[in-house]
Amino acid sequence: MDRMPVFVKIDEYDDVLSLLRMVRTKMEEAKETLAKIHDLKNEEDHQLEVWQNTLVEVEKKIDFIDHSLNEPEHF
Repeated sequence: MDRMPVFVKIDEYDDVLSLLRMVRTKMEEAKETLAKIHDLKNEEDHQLEVWQNTLVEVEKKIDFIDHSLNEPEHF
């Protein structure tokens, strides 16, 4: 099948190019936003891990104190 040439008005062509530039700009903005969200999620995950570790340490200390108070060592 032979392809026929397509004729487009210059003003419509410029509109299409402008629209494509805008879409590309929006795509780049979306990528940047997604990268920021990813960074924030990583930081949040790190903080949650720190808090979890802190809670585990506090729980160990409370268990030790509880054990020490309920079963004092005999001299």
